[in-house]
Amino acid sequence: METLNLQRFADTTTTVDSAQGLVATGTKLEYAEPGATDFKAVADVKTIPALGGAPQQVDVTTLSDTRAKQIEGIEAATTAAFSVQYKGPSWNAVHAKAGDRKQYNWRVTYPDGMSSTFTGSFTVQFGEVAVNGALTYTLTVTISDGPNWSDSPTTGAAASNA
Repeated sequence: METLNLQRFADTTTTVDSAQGLVATGTKLEYAEPGATDFKAVADVKTIPALGGAPQQVDVTTLSDTRAKQIEGIEAATTAAFSVQYKGPSWNAVHAKAGDRKQYNWRVTYPDGMSSTFTGSFTVQFGEVAVNGALTYTLTVTISDGPNWSDSPTTGAAASNA
């Protein structure tokens, strides 16, 4: 008797149509060892911080100017602090690598397929413990390169509204 492979009928797309906006459910944080491309999920992420940076201001004022003048310089390196729900196995995997000063590859993928990649070392800090409170930790990446953005694929209504 032949077995029926239900995976053949599963919807393998993980993106959603973001033409009307997007909710955060399904956003994921992943990391890869330095030089590797096989990303592993950081399980149970609760919050993703704002990513990107503002450029530094370069003063170009001369003695003949009556007002200060500035131009955009390079973007300042930033840190990104992610709040993560504590669960033993996922904590153990991340904690074992935290603070080793290696430059890991990171990727944040949003539900519509848009993603941000960056490189940086990371540390973890266990959160406050309170009566009737969930245990969390903060994973802080010191970004050395990036973030670099890739646009979401055009899906559904997004194509018709373009």
